[in-house]
Amino acid sequence: MDISNLKKWSFGLDEKMANSLAKLVLEGKKRATSSSLWGYEIEGEEIPKEGEKSVITLFDETPLCVVENKRVRIIPFKEITFSLAVLEGEDENLESWQENHRAFFLEEGREIGYTFCEDMPVVFEEFEVIEVL
Repeated sequence: MDISNLKKWSFGLDEKMANSLAKLVLEGKKRATSSSLWGYEIEGEEIPKEGEKSVITLFDETPLCVVENKRVRIIPFKEITFSLAVLEGEDENLESWQENHRAFFLEEGREIGYTFCEDMPVVFEEFEVIEVL
């Protein structure tokens, strides 16, 4: 597959997070991700769409795999259920998902200029690996 025209991205805010979450994708454990809608707006990036393909990379931009978005929806942070959170493959219960993601969104908000709140709109993407690179 020619990946030259696909969006390339990594998870998280630092190398450790980006690489560990990418590994979960390759292991088949991570099949979704959540991002702040406000982050997309501040950064001037388009919101991902269903059917869209992109390349997940390591922090150093090494391409790992191509994923296709199967479902994209915008949900207030406080309305994310464990049945959704479990698709991210990172946490054993809803409370740990909330704690970890709250910390992430607080940090990202400080870095790019938004203030996290429980009603914050979250872009929740469910994806499928279609090619390992």
